[in-house]
Amino acid sequence: MCIPWQQLSQDALDGIIEEFVSREGTDYGDYDYSFDDKKDQIRAQIRSGKVQVVFDPVGETCQLVLSDQLPSGL
Repeated sequence: MCIPWQQLSQDALDGIIEEFVSREGTDYGDYDYSFDDKKDQIRAQIRSGKVQVVFDPVGETCQLVLSDQLPSGL
């Protein structure tokens, strides 16, 4: 189920973003972005609606998913 990011505490949202950034393996080419820069980029994508926070009640986990990759009905 999608969780509106505005309903999360700042600490909760930061934790989700930090967990995502620390495990993602994107190649940024010639650019070397800091951890904070990557967090800011993800935060901007969440605020713009390009990325959604999705909660899995079975696993009791959250993940970040591109909006256009969400299954219908979420």
